[in-house]
Amino acid sequence: MITITNKHTDSQSARRYARRVNAESYDIIGFLLFFLLMFWGGQSIADIEDNIPRDPMEYFFHQSFNNLQEELEMVIEENKSGVFIMFSDKDCPWCMKMKSTIMNRVDVQEYYREHFRILTVDIRGDTLMVDFDGNEVYEKDFSFKQHRVRATPVFMFFDSKGKKTMRLTGIVRNAKEFIWLGEFVVNGEYQKTNFTKYKREREQQEKLVSLKQKN
Repeated sequence: MITITNKHTDSQSARRYARRVNAESYDIIGFLLFFLLMFWGGQSIADIEDNIPRDPMEYFFHQSFNNLQEELEMVIEENKSGVFIMFSDKDCPWCMKMKSTIMNRVDVQEYYREHFRILTVDIRGDTLMVDFDGNEVYEKDFSFKQHRVRATPVFMFFDSKGKKTMRLTGIVRNAKEFIWLGEFVVNGEYQKTNFTKYKREREQQEKLVSLKQKN
């Protein structure tokens, strides 16, 4: 009996040791794969962290009391370019796509928060808000009666005096293009050209930079 028990114990110990070795091997393999993907893909740890999604309602849009005159005061105090408003609808799939694929990115959030006060308005909303002229209006009236918003999403930019500077209806292709949209307003390019032409110029610039780096 003693011999059998010892063999049984030795067998259990061997199995436990084998499992531990296997687990450690998987950890090492996983680390090596992560390491190789990170450097072969040209990504740093900072780049990877920048691509970890963050809730846009918390990190992209600002908390607001729906008073646009107060928002303009904050724009001036914080030396921002203006107010950015996303007109949306809770049943709009394209609005959800923007929030879940672009507005949840850290690089997008940081750029827009640096330059704008960022709000969202429900085009069917019954919530009272104060418009840029100090009038109390419902969200739905601010959307349709004042700005003729019917389909969503609609992105609108306003300067520090509440004057509309840019309007874009529909989604953009990716995060890069969305940041270009912000740059288009921040750099005053909207005063000289349209966004479609601006995008083409930015794409050409990137191609030239890429070619120079390869050479």
